[in-house]
Amino acid sequence: MVDPAVSPDPSSQAASEIRSHNLPPATYRDLPEPLPMKKVIGPSVLLLAGSIGSGEFVLWPYISTQTGLALVWLATIGILTQYFLNMEITRYTLATGETAVTGFTRLWKPWSWLFIIMAVIPWMWPGWATGSSTALTYAFGLSADAVIPITIASLVLIGIILTISPVVYQTVEKIQFFLVALIVLFMIYIVVGLLDGQTWGALVAGFTTEIPKIPESIGKLPIALLLGAIAFAGAGGVMNLAQSNWVRDKGLGMGAHLPKIVSPITGQETTEAAIGYFFRQDEANLRRWKGWWKVADREQFVTFFVLGLFAILLFMMLAYMYVGVGSTAQNFDFVRLLGETLNERVGPWVGPAFWFTGVVVLLSTNLTVLDMIGRIVADIAKTNWLRDSQTWTESRLYFLVVWLMVAFGSIILLSGVSQPLLLLVIASALNGLVMFVYSVLLIQLNRCMLPRTIGLGGARYVAILWAVLFYGGFSIYLVINQFGKLF
Repeated sequence: MVDPAVSPDPSSQAASEIRSHNLPPATYRDLPEPLPMKKVIGPSVLLLAGSIGSGEFVLWPYISTQTGLALVWLATIGILTQYFLNMEITRYTLATGETAVTGFTRLWKPWSWLFIIMAVIPWMWPGWATGSSTALTYAFGLSADAVIPITIASLVLIGIILTISPVVYQTVEKIQFFLVALIVLFMIYIVVGLLDGQTWGALVAGFTTEIPKIPESIGKLPIALLLGAIAFAGAGGVMNLAQSNWVRDKGLGMGAHLPKIVSPITGQETTEAAIGYFFRQDEANLRRWKGWWKVADREQFVTFFVLGLFAILLFMMLAYMYVGVGSTAQNFDFVRLLGETLNERVGPWVGPAFWFTGVVVLLSTNLTVLDMIGRIVADIAKTNWLRDSQTWTESRLYFLVVWLMVAFGSIILLSGVSQPLLLLVIASALNGLVMFVYSVLLIQLNRCMLPRTIGLGGARYVAILWAVLFYGGFSIYLVINQFGKLF
């Protein structure tokens, strides 16, 4: 994917713009020529696949059964805020080839192990795989006792698929393109066959006349659930940060110069650490930069924001219309209730189709979760502590982390914690706090370290400042609220 006409800078001079106190210096190298849109699509599809299974299919539809559609504006603000965050995560990787977490480590060394904690703790709960298995039991009329063995089997299957993939990113991308296509087909059916004019009117009211009822609506929800839904209006937590890992392995921008994660069984490994490059701010490189930024922004906006928001609104309306407001269904039971109602009011095949869509949605999310945690932890460990190791390649570290996550998820399930909604609320509330932290760091990284010619500024700077206030405010309220319950 590297343009052969663009050769590396033979001087290999250290790039003075990129801090090197905590990591080896980045060196100068020319930015490759930008690719057309059709060759760039991918990273945002993976992010979309992860996001649909968290907030879009589970948390926000559940909220609509408690508050109606009065909070659709909050979901819209949440995913729009994430779009701006994702582009700032992408900015650093396009410019250097390094992941955003590597950039944070250049700012302060302890961010390396802190982000491992922030990646693993919120995401180690197998709520997505459990939800997928639960939906599968609904679709095929299986006993609830089958949930745990099916979930463990699905985790192991995902681990095997990732392990035998010659180039992991390419395999994950192909699988997620297929799964997202199935989800979009059901979304189209929701539009043309399942929603009525009254429900569309309620959606419009949610953006207009229902806004004065906000305090009453929010008061009906546990604060952890609300913060979790806001964090998962889109992807959420460190899953957004994984965008930079996927951009790098897709070979976009300076990521074209860095090694990719491959199978230690079927791929060609490299022991090289992912220390990046930077380009001189000359006319040719700045022209290429504008091209890369334009195509990456378009891919993120259309795939993640437009399709992601569409998914949130459709599944919220579906739950609102067929479950109604004030449902007493607990945990994941509202998904079963929604499917049963679709059977009664539409047709006997619609409920199973909805549940099967849930299987696909949540399975795609769990694939994304295992992949992104493996990538983030492996990248941090290799870049910071194992740069010179010939044994521990980034690929081997990746697979070690993936299988540890599979093992831990299985242990959690066998211990008796298997309610999908509870597991998702735990993960999502913790991720809201994480997003507050890296919103601040992205300002330091892209405004204070990258040159102003390519750095964060203008309206996008205002958007990231808003993200700091948005996630910070809810996170502080969550901490105070939960702390108060201890006394």
